[in-house]
Parts: sequence; C-alpha cells; structure tokens
Amino acid sequence: MAQIVVTGASAMCSFGTAPGTVNATSQTTCMVEGKPAATIQDCQAANITPFGMCTSMANPQVAAATAAALGVLTPQPCMLVPAGTWIPTKPTVLVGGKPCLTNDCKLMCSNGMGNISIVSPGQVKAVIS
Repeated sequence: MAQIVVTGASAMCSFGTAPGTVNATSQTTCMVEGKPAATIQDCQAANITPFGMCTSMANPQVAAATAAALGVLTPQPCMLVPAGTWIPTKPTVLVGGKPCLTNDCKLMCSNGMGNISIVSPGQVKAVIS
C-alpha cells in the first residue's frame, strides 16, 4: 500500500549525500494532516531541496572537478534537473485533477542520472491501496 506524499516529505537521490525536502505547490485544495498533498507535477527544483553534494560522474561538474583532481572523485553541489515528472504508481488516483504523488513514485535527474525516491511521505494517515 502506498502513502500520499505531502509538503515536508523527505526524498533522496541515489547520488546525493543528504536528503531533500518536498514542497507541494501544484495544488492547494487537497490537504492531508493539514499539509498540501503533492502531485506528480511537484518535481521542479523549486519543489525539492538539493541533495547535498552530487557524486555522479555523469554530472558534468563532478566529472570536470574529478578530472582536475587527477581522477580523485570530487563531489559538487547538487543541482537537480528533473527528467520529466515523477513516475506515478497510482495514475488513476487524482489530487486536484492531477495524479497523486505516493511514496513509491520515482523521479530521474538528467544532470547526474540519479534515481530520486521518497524516504518519508510526511504523513501517516492517508493510504492508497
């Protein structure tokens, strides 16, 4: 069973060094535990705080810094560049007319090819089966 993601949820990138926070702004009518519920469109850099430092060699900044350090991996600040929207797992469950974001959805970053997932949905009462 999936849980609906709300503002304040925690997310993590497979190449990040710290968790980020989700801020739901795509709709304001549906609230869960007093917080706005997120949709798959809450995927921009304005909706997700950075994941600390990026360690992906697919990230051009990391690759350049690592080359300058003679091959020693040199992480660079995370700069999220979403590759589309979150991939919905419950596309028929709508929040404000858009597919809801659940804790099992995934998002790809095209800057470092990271796989972003939800660590904590920010609430515990609303479950979708």
